[in-house]
Amino acid sequence: MGLYHTSVLLRETVEALKIRPDGVYVDGTLGGGGHSYEICKRLSQKGRLIGIDQDAAAIEAASARLGEFKNKVTLIRSNYCEMKKILTDIGVTAVDGILLDLGVSSHQLDTADRGFTYREDAPLDMRMDQRQARTAKDIVNGYSEMELYRIIRDYGEDRFAKNIAKHIVQARQEKPLCTTGELVEVIKAAVPAKIRAVGGHPAKKTFQAIRIELNNELGVLQDSLDDMIELLDNGGRICIITFHSLEDRIVKNGFREKENPCTCPKDFPVCVCGKHPLGRVITRKPILPGEEEIEANSRAKSAKLRVFERERE
Repeated sequence: MGLYHTSVLLRETVEALKIRPDGVYVDGTLGGGGHSYEICKRLSQKGRLIGIDQDAAAIEAASARLGEFKNKVTLIRSNYCEMKKILTDIGVTAVDGILLDLGVSSHQLDTADRGFTYREDAPLDMRMDQRQARTAKDIVNGYSEMELYRIIRDYGEDRFAKNIAKHIVQARQEKPLCTTGELVEVIKAAVPAKIRAVGGHPAKKTFQAIRIELNNELGVLQDSLDDMIELLDNGGRICIITFHSLEDRIVKNGFREKENPCTCPKDFPVCVCGKHPLGRVITRKPILPGEEEIEANSRAKSAKLRVFERERE
């Protein structure tokens, strides 16, 4: 399948994982296997890499890319929210590192018929897991105006969210919106011409919002963070790359809470709540891509890497 996509913050992430040659590592968002390839290069014959992705195309691409390491690689088609069950089923109780590279991959964007891109006309799909029944078409045509406004405002952070939601509802009363091209034209009509002339693509934020809602990206991250940290062995690290402010906030707050879970009032002389730290935050500020990487790969522009290290008693 060729090059799947350029892995963002590749060197920084692999370095932050502090690979142990005999360790066990999980790539929860496998994609084309770019990060996993670099991890595998650093593993001994005793080391192991478990790659998880809900996208069948990603599993196929990564399988080809990681072929030379097949004796140390296990690939599983699933969502990383199932990581605890997946590891239990294959007899793994603790791991030395976990990686997540969140958001949509370049391959998904570049494959027009997946419906992720606003640059080409295709069915309104946007499913990361094509076994899922609901598509972007169902959200666009089924959500109320208020629900559309909420997701475009919160997940797209678009200041024209209210007008975009209103235009979508008006347009679908004439006929259902079935393609990305139809949706783009409706969004364009909802955004002032002077903004369209100087800003980025007017549909970018709305498409992002619908994709996040459809695939429950924030909910999966929020619900999985505790389990992933619990899976780490002593000294094990979790590295998470985010591309959205809400994702980054979930990771930042989740890591801080695990470093300092005490709920006692600040004026208590000693802790009585019994909640103990599970580790420490390695990145007080997120690691950002350099200018050279951003120039070479525009997807890296909004990337942030945060790292947490497990400390077991």
